[in-house]
Amino acid sequence: MYTAEIYKQDGRTKQGERLVLKEDFTASLESITLTLDHMYPRKRGYRVEIRDTYVTRTNSMTGQEYQERYDTPRSCSPASDLYWSM
Repeated sequence: MYTAEIYKQDGRTKQGERLVLKEDFTASLESITLTLDHMYPRKRGYRVEIRDTYVTRTNSMTGQEYQERYDTPRSCSPASDLYWSM
């Protein structure tokens, strides 16, 4: 499973771009890339990032590996000490 983040150039923001769309896909990486490059071309100011949706992390208390989304906040992830100190 892959997650695509599409950004658009925007001079009104501090970063110079804004998030337009964040969507999960189950198709192959090649087909996702071709489709999104056609729908959101670079020449119109779009930037596309495609990532693996789930990453393997290690629980800091038990040492067991588990899968979580790549965009899980640090305070919500059992892999961080912050999670266990709350």
